[in-house]
Amino acid sequence: MTSTAAPDEIAKFSAMADSWWDPTGAFQPLHKFNPSRIRFVRDRLAAHFGRDPLSPAPFAGLTLLDIGCGGGLIAEPMTRLGFKVTGIDAGEKNIGVAKLHATRSELDIAYENITPEDIAERGTRYDVVLALEVVEHVADVEAFLKASAGLVAPGGALIAATLNRTLKALALAKIGAEYILRWVPAGTHDWRKFVKPSELSAGLRHGGLKVTELAGVTYDVFTDTWKTSKDLDVNYMVVAVKP
Repeated sequence: MTSTAAPDEIAKFSAMADSWWDPTGAFQPLHKFNPSRIRFVRDRLAAHFGRDPLSPAPFAGLTLLDIGCGGGLIAEPMTRLGFKVTGIDAGEKNIGVAKLHATRSELDIAYENITPEDIAERGTRYDVVLALEVVEHVADVEAFLKASAGLVAPGGALIAATLNRTLKALALAKIGAEYILRWVPAGTHDWRKFVKPSELSAGLRHGGLKVTELAGVTYDVFTDTWKTSKDLDVNYMVVAVKP
C-alpha cells in the first residue's frame, strides 16, 4: 500500500512540535477545541458500548488507536477514561514529545512513529479508532480511510474529525484563522485538501463501516468556546461503526 504520510505535512508539524502542550502557542485552537471533542467522543462511545460516561474509568477493557496523535492531546484524556491507548504519528518529533509528556503525567500509552497502513500489515484491530484533525493532512485520503477503517474490530467504532471543503471553510478556517485572527501559523492548512462529508462517509463505507452520525463543531464568539451543532460547513465529526 502506498504511504499516506505527506512529507511536507510531517515537516510542518514537526517544526511546531515543541508547542503541543503550550495552551497559548501554535496549537492553542486545539486546546480550546479539546473539551468539546472529548465530550463528543466520550458520549458517543459510551452510548455505543453501553458504558456510563460519568463513571471513573468507563472504557476499561477497551483498546483505542489515536491516528495522528501529535503530542498526545487526545491520547492522554482517553487513557484517563480507561482505554488502553496506542498513539501513532508520522512525525518522529511529535512522538518524542508525546512520550515525554506521558511519562511526566505517569500515563501508560504506547506511542509509535508509524502510519495506519503499517499497523494494518500487522493484522491488529482496535475497539475504537480515532482520526481527529488528520484527514486533511494526508497524502492519499482514500487510502488513509481504507487503512483506518480496516483497523476497527468487529463491533467497534471509528470517529473522525476534519474540515469541510466549502467557501465558508476557506473564509473562516483558512483565511480567517491563519491570516486575520492568527489562531494558527500561516500555511497550516491547504483548503484544497479539506474533505467533504460525502467524501469522508463514502471512504469509510468503502472500508466496511456504517456511518451513524455527522455533527458540526462551531465556535461561539461570545463564550470563546466550541460546541457541537448541526452546521457541517466548516468543522465536523463523523461516527462510523463496524457491524
